[in-house]
Amino acid sequence: MNSATRQRIVMTALELFYVKGFNSTSISDILSRSQANSGSLYHFFPGKQDLLVAVLELYRDGIGDMLLAPAWDGVEDPIERIFALLNGYRTGLMVSDFEHGCPIGNLALEISEPDPKIRGLLDRNFKGWIDAVEGCLDDAGAMLPADTDRHALAEFILTTMEGAIMQARTAQDIGVFDRNIAVLRSHLDLLMEKAKEPS
Repeated sequence: MNSATRQRIVMTALELFYVKGFNSTSISDILSRSQANSGSLYHFFPGKQDLLVAVLELYRDGIGDMLLAPAWDGVEDPIERIFALLNGYRTGLMVSDFEHGCPIGNLALEISEPDPKIRGLLDRNFKGWIDAVEGCLDDAGAMLPADTDRHALAEFILTTMEGAIMQARTAQDIGVFDRNIAVLRSHLDLLMEKAKEPS
């Protein structure tokens, strides 16, 4: 049993959980798409929950390469990096005809009362996203008022993004997403204007 087979199974599960959801994805779906045999799958993953753990660990460990680096390529301004990241989700909504949202948000909504390990990995993935956005806010430095709670603001940005995705997917209307993000930009613009005021 080699690591390439394991990786192929995990990447297949990642794609299917994203497109179909965890509960709607069957083991047979994963076997068919990955072209792995059941012996290989069960060697690495005794149950579907174990495969979910591997997918969440991949998201957790791959946030830089899989999400941040592509969104931030060529974007230097730290505030614009936040909006470039948000625009990546907008693009995902558009190219998938509203089928794709945030994979971690989708799983968190779908999996009710998950076991502690799953819940912990979902939480760690959210925190990794928040940490990345908070890093942008820290890099903004004096562009924001000194008393800005950057961690709380990063949490608020995540909440805005997840809510905007959920509403846009439900309404099948990208305008819902755009309006939410426009309000967020106005809020940040106000903070930056406040930072310019003489103390």
